[in-house]
Amino acid sequence: MATELRCPDSMPCHNQQVNCASTQNPEPQQPGELIADHAGGNGDSAAKLTLLRGRVSSSSVPAEWDSQAYGGATLNSESNGGTGNSDAPASDSLLGDCELSPQIGAQLKLLPMNDQIRELQTIIRDKTASRGDFMFSADRLIRLVVEEGLNQLPYKECMVTTPTGYKYEGVKFEKGNCGVSIMRSGEAMEQGLRDCCRSIRIGKILIQSDEETQRAKVYYAKFPPDIYRRKVLLMYPILSTGNTVIEAVKVLIEHGVQPSVIILLSLFSTPHGAKSIIQEFPEITILTTEVHPVAPTHFGQKYFGTD
Repeated sequence: MATELRCPDSMPCHNQQVNCASTQNPEPQQPGELIADHAGGNGDSAAKLTLLRGRVSSSSVPAEWDSQAYGGATLNSESNGGTGNSDAPASDSLLGDCELSPQIGAQLKLLPMNDQIRELQTIIRDKTASRGDFMFSADRLIRLVVEEGLNQLPYKECMVTTPTGYKYEGVKFEKGNCGVSIMRSGEAMEQGLRDCCRSIRIGKILIQSDEETQRAKVYYAKFPPDIYRRKVLLMYPILSTGNTVIEAVKVLIEHGVQPSVIILLSLFSTPHGAKSIIQEFPEITILTTEVHPVAPTHFGQKYFGTD
């Protein structure tokens, strides 16, 4: 039997969920959850974010949104790195007024944080990093996101025979998957997907901002002809307002793809971007490494050497 697209929450390799907690009537805190904490009774107090790492410890983000406070969750601007990125920097505060939690929930998944991921995020954000170090770190982080994205795909049980004649009960992924990159920054993630799935088909979408209206406009779209029957790994490394991704998903829907079979792979996201996408398409899955108000918008330009 094939499993659901969304993997069980009990599996340790899967990711944190965004949930809102009130200080007056706190909900039980589960390991790996993001919890919005409005400290005190002052209505002007800034929301705080707490990332619970397993059962060990928690850390909170100050009102000024120190990006070093909680193991790297970054929540602001979309990769306008050169081409195909129509999003402006997001101004919404993280989980402002607890609005994010009801719309996001289990659809937003974060890679479990560790020192290796944190170092890669640090190098990508460092303005003094060389392009070689930047690309090397970006490719490693992309590979981790792609590997976890594959974990979200359905599989079925199977039995194989080992060279010693032993019967081994294992699993294999179901066929019918494809990738779609949003040009141009999304193309940086294509090689990471091909490294994991050698023969996977990859479509492309080009979306740019209209110079007069600043609205996202689709200029090009090319997909496998049977994409409506496939699970789609949508690749876009930086999420800010979410406008670019929203337009891309609309194009996929026009080609017969249901939002429930789309897994959005990104490296950095803002709360505004994640919230906007989930509000528009509640069934989509978003997988990222960070949620924070400031995202590295230079990603596309530096990766392709046009900065």
